[in-house]
Amino acid sequence: MSDEAAKAAEWAATPDDYAERMARAAREAVAAGLSGVLVTPGPDLFWLCGYRPTAITERLTLLVLTPETEPHLLVPALERPDAEAAPGAGAVRVTDWSDGQDPYAAAAGLLRQHGRYGVSDAAWALHLLGLQEALPLTAYRALTTALPMLRAVKDEREVARLAAAGAAADATYEDILGVRFAGRRETEVAADLARLLREHGHSQVDFTVVGSGPNGANPHHEAGDRVIRDGDMVVLDFGGLKDGYGSDTTRTVHVGPPTDEERRVHDLVRTAQQAAFEAVRPGVSCQEIDRVARAVITDGGYGDHFIHRTGHGIGVTTHEPPYLVEGEEQPLVPGMCFSIEPGVYLPGRFGVRIEDIVTCTAEGGRRLNGTPHELAVVA
Repeated sequence: MSDEAAKAAEWAATPDDYAERMARAAREAVAAGLSGVLVTPGPDLFWLCGYRPTAITERLTLLVLTPETEPHLLVPALERPDAEAAPGAGAVRVTDWSDGQDPYAAAAGLLRQHGRYGVSDAAWALHLLGLQEALPLTAYRALTTALPMLRAVKDEREVARLAAAGAAADATYEDILGVRFAGRRETEVAADLARLLREHGHSQVDFTVVGSGPNGANPHHEAGDRVIRDGDMVVLDFGGLKDGYGSDTTRTVHVGPPTDEERRVHDLVRTAQQAAFEAVRPGVSCQEIDRVARAVITDGGYGDHFIHRTGHGIGVTTHEPPYLVEGEEQPLVPGMCFSIEPGVYLPGRFGVRIEDIVTCTAEGGRRLNGTPHELAVVA
């Protein structure tokens, strides 16, 4: 076994971890006034019991978590062997339904007729409507609304995986600085980023934003056919999944020497990112981190050009609660992991964003990305 594979195995969740996660979900559901939690294939199912179906189809797969019963996983009969091989399957009672049977009738037997349930965000409308038809007196709430902090606090194994994903993204950034930018299309540089992420251990690439020149003023610009030119500011935002956990980092580089204004804006964003990082500590509200970053940019004269929240949570997906945004009063808790990514976007000209993944510890913030924040000059 390679060192990397050994580390991944060491960081893997144990059956006891999965059992505790499912028990906690049931307890938190009750505290939120719900009868339980219903989970279909997607990140919640993977996090709760380690099961990730090879294909997500119209066939119903449903994990039912309630405080009064053992966890129950209902699966199509042909997928039962895979479900029983999941790392958390030992803490779940697995039953199946066969083609030709009504899966919603089978699911109805596991639920209360008047129950109120939290439902995973990834649930298909087809499945939710099928449950409602089988049990018309039940009510449902999205898990992000009902239990927004369910996956937000990571244990040591999860933080270790996020740190490894961050290190792989850092290595990707260090490598991309050595490629040619001028005279190449954004899509070509984006392909380099995707290749490098995979070379550094990512199994899934979720995004490779390459916003050159005026395209950098669009925070979620999708790499296009624009040819990068000497004198361009270029926003690089990329990430994906490594060993089941996410990476997401942004650095802004410049092709050739920057102008005084470009350097000034970049320095302002760098200062805002640092100030927000230094504000991280237990008990501080999510919105306060956003306010700190926004105040720096506003005081610098560019407040109207910081047009998105300061950050988002990350874990088994690259975007999840908590969100660092005005109005989010949730206090930071040790183990929360999130991005800090202020930016300035000048329409028709250029954009700047700097992003690290940060985890809250008992002492303050800890960065999970370590590449320099200074404006790198590329060829």
